[in-house]
Amino acid sequence: MAILVTQQTKVLVQGITGKEGSKTTLQMKNYGTKVLAGVTPSKGGQEVHGVPVYNTIKEAMDNHPSINTSFIAVPNFAALGAIEEAIEASIPLINVLTEHIPIQDSAKAIAMAKKAGVKIVGPSSIGIISPGIGKVGSIGGDDPRGVFSKGNVGIISKSGGMASEVAWILTKNGIGQSTVIGIGGDILIGSTFADLMEEFEKDEQTKAVVIFGEIGGTYEEEAAELIRGKGKGSLREARERGKFTKPVVAFISGLFAETLPQGTKLGHAGAIVYGEKGSYKSKINALKEAGVALAKTPDEIPNLLK
Repeated sequence: MAILVTQQTKVLVQGITGKEGSKTTLQMKNYGTKVLAGVTPSKGGQEVHGVPVYNTIKEAMDNHPSINTSFIAVPNFAALGAIEEAIEASIPLINVLTEHIPIQDSAKAIAMAKKAGVKIVGPSSIGIISPGIGKVGSIGGDDPRGVFSKGNVGIISKSGGMASEVAWILTKNGIGQSTVIGIGGDILIGSTFADLMEEFEKDEQTKAVVIFGEIGGTYEEEAAELIRGKGKGSLREARERGKFTKPVVAFISGLFAETLPQGTKLGHAGAIVYGEKGSYKSKINALKEAGVALAKTPDEIPNLLK
């Protein structure tokens, strides 16, 4: 079945006439994704790779009412408005490629989406791919076929590049993927590890999940809490209290950062640590206590899955 991207996925591209929007539209179409429409204000009436362009989402939805996913590739100053427009149109899934969105804009968008029951993946998301079915976003580039393969392992990664890297390592070892998701590495993101693990828990195709995390934030600790459940007792008892029952393998990058001063920012906006929470040690300990198999290098992941 896969999650998020299925045979029923029908995509609207916001910012379709821009460089990223146009390029990603072609990539999605070539992989078999149904891209029905695009939106760029004042560019209505044009076509991009055979996809009709409208001035507003309302116009696009009037002509293509089956749209159920929006891919957003607009400049950061326009991102909040674009997300708001998609939420107001009740599009249930929004994937945001745009980077460097002001944190207050992200906070507003995520709060609005939660209230409306809309799922956001991103900002700064490389995208979502269900191998053999379709993809939303630029994940996998022009030809994902040599990297991703259909199977029963879900992957959730903060790093866009490592989402593809982990999938490639699994594919080389004969392990296919159900859905691979780049959630983005910003301080605030629309869908966390725990949020998506709940989706994978319900998915019959997915038998195990790999998470690729990094220092900063507490999303990995939240995932551990989801797996283990709250309260004391044995791991077995904790699992019964928890909401995630499938095997999990994790790799956390950033061991070297343990030697750096507090407050040092590394790479992603979310990769910043204050105090103990969000540190490499905190994440590793939380996941270990939840019974997660921990890889020291990404190449160890296949054997831990097997």
